[in-house]
Amino acid sequence: MAAQDKYQFQWWAVSLVNAVPFGGKKKGADSGIDGLIYFKPEGKTTEKAIVSVKGGDNVNVAMVRDLAHVVDREKARIGVFITLAEPTGPMKTEAVKAGFYETLYGKYPKVQILTIEELFAGKQPNIPLIDSASFKKAPKEKEGGEQSVLF
Repeated sequence: MAAQDKYQFQWWAVSLVNAVPFGGKKKGADSGIDGLIYFKPEGKTTEKAIVSVKGGDNVNVAMVRDLAHVVDREKARIGVFITLAEPTGPMKTEAVKAGFYETLYGKYPKVQILTIEELFAGKQPNIPLIDSASFKKAPKEKEGGEQSVLF
């Protein structure tokens, strides 16, 4: 699919990480952003992760470096680089150099590289989940308070 239609491949790959396609699936220049993942690490402020998809075999360290710059430029917290090819050692090193996004609940790699093969195996981006303690619990119903419904 990547060789036949690069855009269809990008949209499909973005869906594998539950991201929203950037620009509503419009074709054209995307400023290095193929998708966005929104999350609330502490249950209050919505943050974003930028997804970049590369379908060819010619992935390189410059692409990972570019994603790190896009993450900074867009004030995103995390960048997810999805690739069809296996990442090289320098690519992995560059991802580590980007550092971490820290929350009250832990720290997360700021740039993460995932292959399509890993996504098929069930791996997902390491993104903080919503803090369940930030949600108010519904009040308990009193026993015997059920009302019958007439049909």
